[in-house]
Amino acid sequence: MARLFGTDGVRGLANGELLTPELALSLAASAARVLAERDRTHRPIAVVGRDPRASGEMLEAAVVAGLASAGADAVRVGVLPTPAVAHLVDTLGADLGVMISASHNEMPDNGIKLFAAGGHKLPDTMEDAVEQGLEAPFARPTGAGVGRVRDLPDAGSRYLAHLLASTPQPLAGLRVVVDCAYGAASAVAPDCYARAGADVVALHADPDGLNINDGVGSTHLGPLREAVRAHGADIGIAHDGDADRCLAVDADGRAVDGDQIMAVLAVAMHETGELVDDTLVATVMSNLGLHLAMREHGIRMLATQVGDRYVLEELRAGGYSLGGEQSGHVVLPAYATTGDGLLTALRVMARMAKTGKSLADLAGVVTVLPQVLENVRVADKAAVAASPVVRDAVAAVEARLGDTGRVLLRPSGTEQLVRVMAEAPTIDEARAAVAELSAVVAAS
Repeated sequence: MARLFGTDGVRGLANGELLTPELALSLAASAARVLAERDRTHRPIAVVGRDPRASGEMLEAAVVAGLASAGADAVRVGVLPTPAVAHLVDTLGADLGVMISASHNEMPDNGIKLFAAGGHKLPDTMEDAVEQGLEAPFARPTGAGVGRVRDLPDAGSRYLAHLLASTPQPLAGLRVVVDCAYGAASAVAPDCYARAGADVVALHADPDGLNINDGVGSTHLGPLREAVRAHGADIGIAHDGDADRCLAVDADGRAVDGDQIMAVLAVAMHETGELVDDTLVATVMSNLGLHLAMREHGIRMLATQVGDRYVLEELRAGGYSLGGEQSGHVVLPAYATTGDGLLTALRVMARMAKTGKSLADLAGVVTVLPQVLENVRVADKAAVAASPVVRDAVAAVEARLGDTGRVLLRPSGTEQLVRVMAEAPTIDEARAAVAELSAVVAAS
C-alpha cells in the first residue's frame, strides 16, 4: 500500500475516494493519540485552521470531531494562512496543528497538513506513526475526558502583529498589488501590507469557497502583471491558496521567482550579518544562475532534494537562517517555522524601501539561465536512473556544457516517470540537451 502522506501532508479530491470526512476524523484522532503518547502530563491541544475552499468546512468539522474523540482540545482559528497556524501552534504552546488546505491545487481538491509542537512539520517517523494508528483500536474517553472545542477570535490579529514585528523597515512610498488567489490570505495580506505602510491594491481577495486558485494567484501571474502595469505599482505579490509561498512581478510585469527572491534576501542578510555561516539552503531545482550569483557575493549554497520539508530539515540541522524553493516557498527560521509568503513579501518590500532600488534592480543580481524540464514515462524509474547508459549520456552532456550549464535527472516520487532537466546559456541548447537525454531515458 502506498504511503498516505506525501511531501506536504495528505492531499486529494475532497469527498472523493481518499480524502473523506471519515479519513479526516481518523487522521486527527490518530494524530492526537500519537502526541498524547509523547507527553501524558496534560490533555493535548490542537490548533485547527483552513483555507476558504468549500470542502474545508466539512473537513474542519471532521477534524475537530476526531480530535475531541481522542481526548484532545481543539482551537479553531478559521480561515488563515498555513504559516499562521504554525505560528499559533508555537505561541499558544499547542501540541499539534492541523491545516486544511490543498495549497495551489484547484478547488475540488483539499488536504490536511500536520504540525508538531513548536509549529514544525511532522518528521517522517511521526507521520508513519499517525498512519499506523488509523486502524488501531483505542479506548475512547467519555465524560470529562472528551476533548473540548473553542474558537480563537483574535487569531488573525495575533498573526498580523507577529508579521509587523518581523518587518525591519516601513514600506512607505511603495505601491503593491497583491493577488490573494481567493485564498487564505484574502483578508490578512492586504491589511498587513497596508499597516506596514504600503499603498495596497488588493486583487482576487473576495473568496466564495469555489473560486480559490481559479486562474489567479502564484500559478497564474497574467492578471497580476496587468494590474501592476495598470496601477503603476512598484511590485506585485502573488500568493497561493494557503499563502505559504510568494512569487512577485516587477514594475514592468516581469516575473520574479523564488530563486531571485532568495537572492535578494540572501544578499541583504549577508550585508547585515544575519546570514548564518553565509549559507543559503535551496533544492536541486534552483537555477544555476542563483548558484553563480551567490558565489560572486561570497555566499555558499547547500542543495537538498525537492520539497520544502527537506529545506526545513537542512535549515534546522545546520542552524542556517535562509532557505527555500524556486516555487516561492521561502523560510526564515528566525521568524517562522515554515514557508511564509506574507513574511517573504514584507522582507522583499522592506529591502526595496531601505535601498530605494526597484525590484528589477534587486532581482537582477541573478541571471536566470534558460531551463527546460521534460517528464519521461518509463517502466522502472529506479532502474533507468541507475542505468550506466543513462549515466554515460548525462556525463557527456555535462562535459559539453561545462560550467555554463547543468543537467539533472530525477525519478518522480509518485509516478513511473524520470524528470529530465537541463539549463544552458540559450533555450535552444537546453532543449537540445533535454531531447538527447530524454531519448536515452525512454530507450533504457
